[in-house]
Amino acid sequence: MRDLDETDMEILQMLLANARRPYSEIAEVVGLSAPAVSDRVARLEEVGVINRFTVDIDRSQLRSGIPVLVRIEPTAEDLSTVRTALTETGAVEHVLTTAEAEIVAFARIPDNDIASWLADTVDTDAIAAFEVELLAGSTWSPDLGGTEFALSCAQCGNTVDSEGTAARIDGSLYQFCCPSCEARFTEKYEELQEQAD
Repeated sequence: MRDLDETDMEILQMLLANARRPYSEIAEVVGLSAPAVSDRVARLEEVGVINRFTVDIDRSQLRSGIPVLVRIEPTAEDLSTVRTALTETGAVEHVLTTAEAEIVAFARIPDNDIASWLADTVDTDAIAAFEVELLAGSTWSPDLGGTEFALSCAQCGNTVDSEGTAARIDGSLYQFCCPSCEARFTEKYEELQEQAD
């Protein structure tokens, strides 16, 4: 398996700033050819570092809405239900979950009746408490500073380094920290396939 390196990080940083940036422009900055950049981006997608390319839309330019930060304390059993409901509504731009199992959502509420909007969006029985904070504005500033690649072994969960291996099994690419983990994973996979047949 090829090591993921600083060039990969630089490519990712450039794509974070502008996902539509031409590979030829990235190639000039990182000192590769455009096809080599394309290969690296394809590899980053294949191993799951890049999940999708998307557009960062300034919703304030498209529609009005009151920008708010909503902190929700869901009932213990309803955390994922509340999170899913907020994620699926058009007014919510970001949904975060804290270590204390609180949900924090950044939304642009179409009118000033936030309590009614919340009741229409989430089952109120799933909410133990909530707070709303009016925002003056927001800025999204993605950056990879200080991060490192940390592919995990599909067998044991350890970090995959330069001694790691990769295997394509039934069309999916799996990463392993060592050849023995790859062998154990493949053996177990084949056993499960036989049992399913």
